[in-house]
Parts: sequence; structure tokens; C-alpha cells
Amino acid sequence: MSIDDIGLLGALKGKMGWLSQRQKLVAQNVANASTPGFKPRDLKQMDFAGMMKGEAEQTGLGLSLTSAGHMNVEGAGTFAPKSVVTPDSETTMDGNSVVLEEQMLKMAESRMQYEAAIGFYQKSLGLLRMAAKPPGR
Repeated sequence: MSIDDIGLLGALKGKMGWLSQRQKLVAQNVANASTPGFKPRDLKQMDFAGMMKGEAEQTGLGLSLTSAGHMNVEGAGTFAPKSVVTPDSETTMDGNSVVLEEQMLKMAESRMQYEAAIGFYQKSLGLLRMAAKPPGR
């Protein structure tokens, strides 16, 4: 059994990957803050209601085969975050819609969520280590 087989740790690892990709997009937005016509991008957040409405198939989230008796479903795979254009609140005369203050808020929000996920991950690993110790040690 691998650590990735534990649901909570796998979910935290996925969230940290999503946040890492979001930081890259925000950095690209900041780098292009003075590029004429540039529109900022962000990662689309998949919510549970969207998954229930069938939006999950569009992002590549699907069923996994855990037994030889399961049917293979086309389009099944892993979650791949989708980058979407998200214009900020203002657009300059040259068509650029990057607002540095809003991008910095996104960057700080992602960093705080990443640090929280790392904290949960470390605490979970600590609990696993404690549970794996023999009694009396």
C-alpha cells in the first residue's frame, strides 16, 4: 500500500498540484501585465454541483477500473485542471485586462491554501508514523 492510496493524502496532493499550476498562471498574468490585448487566465474550479451536472466529463474526470469485471468507459481519466480566461475588473486602453492588485490577491490566496494543505499533509503523516510505532515506544 502506497501513501497515495490513502484518500486524504491523495486529495491533499491533488490540491497542492492544482494550487501550484494556479501559481504558474498567476505568474504568467503578472509577467504580461503590460502586454497589449492580454487577458489573464485562471484555473477553473470544479465544484461538486458541477460534477453532478455532468461537467466532470468535459474536464477528463471519470471512472477508474478497479476490477477486471468493470466496464471500460471512454473518456475516463484523471482530473486535468482547465485554464480559462478570467478578465479582471478593469481593462486598459490597449485591451490588457490584468490588474496587478487582483493578481497579487490570487497569489496570496493560493499560497495560504498551499501552506494549509502542507500542514494537513504533515499532520497526517505524523499520525501515520505514530500509529505505526510499536506499543510502548
